[in-house]
Amino acid sequence: MSLTYREVKEQYKALQQTYNYLLAKRTEFTAFVQAQAITSVTFVGAGSSYCLSEAAAFSFRLRAGLPAMSLAAGDLMLHADRYRPMLEGSLIIAPSRSGSTSEVVEALRLLQSDQRIPLLTISCVTGSPLSKNAEFPLELPWAFDHSVCQTRTVTNLYAANLLLAAFLAGDEELIIDMQEAIHQGEAYMARVEDSIRRVSDFNWTNAVLLADGELQGLAAEGAIALTEIAKTQAHAYHLLDVRHGPMVTVGSDTLVIAALSDSGIEHQRNLLRDIKERGATIITFADRTMGIPQKFIDLEITTSHPLNTAVRGIPFIFISQIAALANAERHGINPDQPDGLVAWVKL
Repeated sequence: MSLTYREVKEQYKALQQTYNYLLAKRTEFTAFVQAQAITSVTFVGAGSSYCLSEAAAFSFRLRAGLPAMSLAAGDLMLHADRYRPMLEGSLIIAPSRSGSTSEVVEALRLLQSDQRIPLLTISCVTGSPLSKNAEFPLELPWAFDHSVCQTRTVTNLYAANLLLAAFLAGDEELIIDMQEAIHQGEAYMARVEDSIRRVSDFNWTNAVLLADGELQGLAAEGAIALTEIAKTQAHAYHLLDVRHGPMVTVGSDTLVIAALSDSGIEHQRNLLRDIKERGATIITFADRTMGIPQKFIDLEITTSHPLNTAVRGIPFIFISQIAALANAERHGINPDQPDGLVAWVKL
């Protein structure tokens, strides 16, 4: 058993700790934000953390009613002076596994060198450089992935970001639904893992992940997982956007993982029909059966209970993690030793 696989299977245990920790910080967090008199939120991350930042910025715009954006840390590091004006009045939130990634640490140092910008960090270690420089550090050491490729860490940082948005929005339904997703987690993994392995057991060389809203950021992270764990070409798109060019890459060598939406079912059904006609193998995910004809899909994965749209991201990311591990195993690739990668970048 690889370390990466073990951490995938331990993610729900860590999620319960993250959930409890964030709930305990709720009052302190909301008071901190209110005291800053901010006008926007900016998420900063690198690699997987940037994908999570994209999802989090969407959550804050949609749920907390705050203008929010995400910046790749390397981009910000190179162009801090040029971007500084658009960060006035912004709270910066930096999710990070190590709290030590060079681009993130340096970008934030440059921003704060001549002006005060409030900083909240979420790290999966204690006492990291990011935590030491933050006005409001959050630390989730139980979610730290020791393997190079992030899995458990990703799910926990996504959940933490989403809870922060829910706290500001007063979205009690989302908070309750996240606990439900965590309760479902162990049984969900046991129920769907073998099916994911079976359906993805063919000679695929291309993966396409489709999702909208907050889940699009997670789809992008799923593509990273497939790329670095299984050395497979993988890309993420919004559901209907795959028709606008990327469809030419879809064929019999393609695994498609699609998070379906509650609305526009006919459009989604027609999209899946068109993808299937190109010979792709399709796994769909939703929190209920969507009525898609079985001839258009190879595996339909659902949760055991309905969940808030954003909360569905937690079980959704598991699909690409297992598909990546299964493909790596099939090709004799050690997921714990991805070629050319380190756990976090030090410049």
